[in-house]
Amino acid sequence: MQKFTKLTGVAAPLPMVNIDTDMIIPKQFLKTIKRTGLGKNLFDEMRYDSDGKEKPDFVLNKPAYRKSQILVAGANFGCGSSREHAPWALLDFGIRCVISTSFADIFYNNCFKNGILPIKVSQEDLDKLFDDANRGANATITVDLEAQEIRGPDGGVVKFEIDPFRKKCLLEGLDDIGLTLQQASAIDSFESSQRTGQPWLYR
Repeated sequence: MQKFTKLTGVAAPLPMVNIDTDMIIPKQFLKTIKRTGLGKNLFDEMRYDSDGKEKPDFVLNKPAYRKSQILVAGANFGCGSSREHAPWALLDFGIRCVISTSFADIFYNNCFKNGILPIKVSQEDLDKLFDDANRGANATITVDLEAQEIRGPDGGVVKFEIDPFRKKCLLEGLDDIGLTLQQASAIDSFESSQRTGQPWLYR
């Protein structure tokens, strides 16, 4: 998993509440188990019309936000079904950080497992960040995970809280497999001991 330390990029504003996982990546795109290739269908029904043409008014179709790495969104982001394809689609598009006042629990947990930083802030701070994000190409903000700060284009700072263990995992790029592999020597030692003491388990 890619480490998350400090990210500076254009923040795209999506001031909608209750953006569910079917809006993030519609059900017809869940046939794959690959984590790549889903970015082109991120927010598919909002980004494209029935003929597959881009809707020019949708934020990620606007020139200033096409390469956004940060998304500023309304409350209860990621609600709905518990599809891991939702963070996969965000990550494949290039979004590494989502900022909101609240997230659905399963989506929130899935973000950390896939190298995306979901940040919870107050409504007052979110309003400030929406103001920053609405500046188009000038909507560049910096997210510093180590310092737990979001720095706006005018020098304003928003502090945020995060679970220390999840912070450590993101800083070191450790997903569940990576955490397990850190115990590889202990696992090998156990298996060697078990193979000697209970050899019938390995026949």
